[in-house]
Amino acid sequence: MLEILSKTKLCQGAKRVLRLMARRGIECQPEAFGYLMVSYSRAGNLRNAMKVLTLMQKAGVELNLGLCNTAIHVLVMANKLEKALRFFERMQIVGIIPNVVTYNCLIKGYCNVNQVENALQLISDMSSKNCSPDKVSFYTIMSFFCKEKQVKEVRDLMEKMVKESNLFPDMVTYDTLIHILSKHGHADEALEFLQEAEARGFQIDKVGHSAIVHAYCKQGKMDEAKGIVSEMLSKGCNPDVVTYTAVVDGFCRVGKLEQAKKMLQHMYKHGCKPNTVSYTALLTGLCRNGSSLQAREMLTSSEEEFWTPNAITYSAVMHGLRKEGKLSEACDVVKEMISKGFFPNPVEINLIIESLCQEGKMNDAKRFLEECLNKGCAVNVVNFTTLIHGYCQKDNLEAALSLLDDMYLSNKHPDAVTYTAIIDALGKNGRIEEATDLTMKMLKKGLLPTPVTYRTVIHRYCQMGKVEDLLKLLEKMLSRQNCKTAYNQVIEKLCSFGSLQEADKLLSRVLKTASRNDANTCNMLLESYLSKGMPLSAYKVACRMFNRNLIPNLKLSDKLSKRLMSEGKSAEADNLMLRFVERGHLSPQCE
Repeated sequence: MLEILSKTKLCQGAKRVLRLMARRGIECQPEAFGYLMVSYSRAGNLRNAMKVLTLMQKAGVELNLGLCNTAIHVLVMANKLEKALRFFERMQIVGIIPNVVTYNCLIKGYCNVNQVENALQLISDMSSKNCSPDKVSFYTIMSFFCKEKQVKEVRDLMEKMVKESNLFPDMVTYDTLIHILSKHGHADEALEFLQEAEARGFQIDKVGHSAIVHAYCKQGKMDEAKGIVSEMLSKGCNPDVVTYTAVVDGFCRVGKLEQAKKMLQHMYKHGCKPNTVSYTALLTGLCRNGSSLQAREMLTSSEEEFWTPNAITYSAVMHGLRKEGKLSEACDVVKEMISKGFFPNPVEINLIIESLCQEGKMNDAKRFLEECLNKGCAVNVVNFTTLIHGYCQKDNLEAALSLLDDMYLSNKHPDAVTYTAIIDALGKNGRIEEATDLTMKMLKKGLLPTPVTYRTVIHRYCQMGKVEDLLKLLEKMLSRQNCKTAYNQVIEKLCSFGSLQEADKLLSRVLKTASRNDANTCNMLLESYLSKGMPLSAYKVACRMFNRNLIPNLKLSDKLSKRLMSEGKSAEADNLMLRFVERGHLSPQCE
């Protein structure tokens, strides 16, 4: 049981099993504690993983080499190389001699942190410690070099492996190099090793060849990929469906759709039947290149071709049709998809609804949502919100409000985003009282207003000039969810609408915190007063800023000072300069 649990993240379960063993008087071997340690490690709980050693000591179980190796492995996998090295030193102090597994763990740790020189040094040190490196020791460093495309270093290490450790490259060596190089996109280098392996009499199987084909296809080098397939056929190493599918997908990615179709026919000729993945790759390529209707036809004729589309196939065609604006066909594909037992996910449902709404097909969008609901698809609150937003964009508020009620009937509870969309639409249409009622309803349901909710409410109320009503509503909103810049937003919005007196009344609320945001808000009000030809009011704002240790914008203050002088307010202009000097700033004129 512990061994099985060690392959999962179910560390609490593993701990309970170990406790049960202790209660039943079953002797716990060190391996049992090692399994618990690995389970903790998989769950990302390093601290508890290492606490297992203490647990083991309390149980009177002696530490052995296997458990030490497990501890070092756990530390290395958690990127705690320094701790792993300290543990390595301590285990030797208590008389536990490391073996090749111990060293391989540390070599892996060095490679993980790009300290390959230390990893190489560790291999050199192993021989002097009567512990010869094995092929895994060398493969670990070779893997690092392969990732970095350092082929020369790989070859040097292969020579070192032969000369110093008498370990000769075999089939596994070449397979390892080919797969790692291919995985990291170094197809040319992988091909070199394949050719070298064959020159030495090794036969690389179709899996090794396929890895290189995949790498070439990802790079868009289709001639090279196709060449390897032909070479495989000539060697009698027949490509399988995975190899051919990679080539089909590669041709589709570079837009050579006819070549992709020919490759499917080529498969049949060589006795390899294309599967669902092969056809899905072609259909995805067709959709990606603007031929979604052709993909749709292939989907329809799938039964005649003796292949069965899966959820990914339907999804690819649906997305292609949607992107090309063929929404009716996309909806039909989703219906067919559902009838075959494949359900679109909420994201896919949302994309269709959004596209229909953008084209103004609100009835179609609602009908589509209802069908998805009736068929048992995973419709969520975002899907409803998207449709509600679409109705709001079309000013069809009755439909939006009706849909809000339908959400509760469908057990899909609207969130703050849903409410915000309708509140904004109601405010836009002058139905401010209804917007207030809906905001209060949202708060009563325990939903916290978002920053967008605040911006929406502030904008619509200021637009309507209902500042007093806004302030009352804001108090209730702020009691549920604090928004430090709420009053700043009100002042800035009032300034943009030219309601400067209303904005000035709120200034004391903003200046309570005297933050950078408050300074920006004050500067905006100051600038608004200047643009309205009211320099004295702007001066008062500047003075209030200084009283709260906020420095007005220097350029604005320069304009203000000149305006005050031109209107005969020299005392105020001089006082403004003096306030700057007192705060250790140059006066606006000096600047």
